[in-house]
Amino acid sequence: MGLLNPRALRWKIAALAVAACCAVVAVVGFLVHDATRERGLRVGHERTITRLIAAERELSRTGKAPPDVDVRTPEELPEPLARELADQPETGGEYATWYDADPPNWYWMWGAAAVGDDRILVVRDDMSTEVRSLQLLDRSIVKSVLAALFFVVPLAALATEPINRRLRHGARTARRIADGELDARIGSAGRARDEITEMSAAVDDMASALQRKLENEQRFTADVAHELRTPLMGLVTAAGLLPESDEATHLVRDRVRALNALIEDLLEISRLDAGAERARLDAVPLGELVADVVRRTGTETRVTAGAAGTVETDPRRVERIVVNLVTNAHRHGAAPVEVTVTGARISVRDHGPGFPAALLEQGPQRFRTGATERGRGHGLGLTIAQGQAEVLGARLTFTNAPDGGGNEGGAIATLDLAPLPPGPPGPTGAPSPSGTA
Repeated sequence: MGLLNPRALRWKIAALAVAACCAVVAVVGFLVHDATRERGLRVGHERTITRLIAAERELSRTGKAPPDVDVRTPEELPEPLARELADQPETGGEYATWYDADPPNWYWMWGAAAVGDDRILVVRDDMSTEVRSLQLLDRSIVKSVLAALFFVVPLAALATEPINRRLRHGARTARRIADGELDARIGSAGRARDEITEMSAAVDDMASALQRKLENEQRFTADVAHELRTPLMGLVTAAGLLPESDEATHLVRDRVRALNALIEDLLEISRLDAGAERARLDAVPLGELVADVVRRTGTETRVTAGAAGTVETDPRRVERIVVNLVTNAHRHGAAPVEVTVTGARISVRDHGPGFPAALLEQGPQRFRTGATERGRGHGLGLTIAQGQAEVLGARLTFTNAPDGGGNEGGAIATLDLAPLPPGPPGPTGAPSPSGTA
C-alpha cells in the first residue's frame, strides 16, 4: 500500500498513538488546569483576608479605614457577598469572600468583614494576573502537545515500518503461492516471536500441507493414467480383433476410444501440473494453421481467417487448444460454431446456452462441466486448453455473447497469442470471406 494511503496500517497505528497521547494530555491538562485554578483562588482568598485583617487593625488603631478599603452598610453589599458573609460557620460570620468573574476582562476577589452593627469593611482584589497566568499555562500545554505530536506521528509511522514490511512480505508470498509457486514460504524474520510470526508459521504450514496434497494428487493422476495404459493397450488390441459387422463391436471400440482419450488427457494434465511442458516457438501463418486444424476435426465449423497474421508460437499447442475449444463448442453448445482469426487472436463461438456462471467466475475446473444444459463430460478439455495457453504465455478467456434473439447468444472462447495487459479482450474484428470446414 502507498505511503500516503490513509487506510495503511502505519497511519492507523499512528492515529491510535495520537489518540492515546491526546487522551493522556487531556486528563493531565485538566488536572493541572484545575489545580492551578484552585491554587489561584486560594491565594486570592488568603490575600483578601490578609487585607481585611490589616484594615481592621488600622481601623481600631486610627478609627479610619485604609484608603483602598470601603466601609459599607449591609444593604450596600453585592448580594452574593452579603450571602457569603451571613453563611460563614468557620468564622462566625466575621469574614467572607466572593469571586466575581465576568469573562473576558472582569475577575475580582471580594472580601468583607463586619466591624459593627451596620458597618462592614469591603476590599476588592484584582485576579486578572492569576487568570492570565492560567490562560498562558493552557496555551503552553496546547503548544507542547502540538509540538510533541509533530514528532510522535512520524516516529509512530516509522516504528510500524518493520511490521508493515513483514506483512507485505507475507502478502507477496501468499500471492506467489496462489499463482502456483508452491515452494514459496514466508519464513521467520529475526528472533521476533509475536502474532505476525505465528501467522507466518501458520501460513507456511498451510502452504506445505497444500503442496503435499497437490503433489500427491498429481502423482496419483499420473500413476493412474500410466497404470491404465497397459491394460488399455490390450483392450484396444482385443477390440481390433472383434468382427467388423457386429454392432457390439462398434460400441466397444467407441468406448475404448473414449477411454483412451480420457487417459491421454489425464497424462497431459499431469505434465502441465508438473510444469514439465515447454513451448517450441516457430513463425506460423495463424489463419492457415487454424483452418487446417478445424478441417481435420471433421466438424461443421465456419472459419473466418481473412485478417489473420503470422505469429511466433508453438503450432502443436495451438492445435491442441483449438481442437479442444471446437470440440467443446460442438459437444456442449449448439450450431452454428464459428472460428474467427484476427491478427494473433482466435475466437471460437457457439450459439448454445453459454458458459455457466461458475466457469466465468472461477475458470475451467477438471471433472466438472458446471451446467446440465451444456451436456455431460469430465471437464478436462477446457482445463487442458487453459494449461496449454499458459505454457504459450497466451491468454484464454471465456465470455458469453448477449442473448438478443436470432443469431445472438452463445459461448465465446478467445485465445490471445500476443501479450496483452490485464483486462477483458477486445473485439474480434469484422469477418472476412469465410468457408466451412
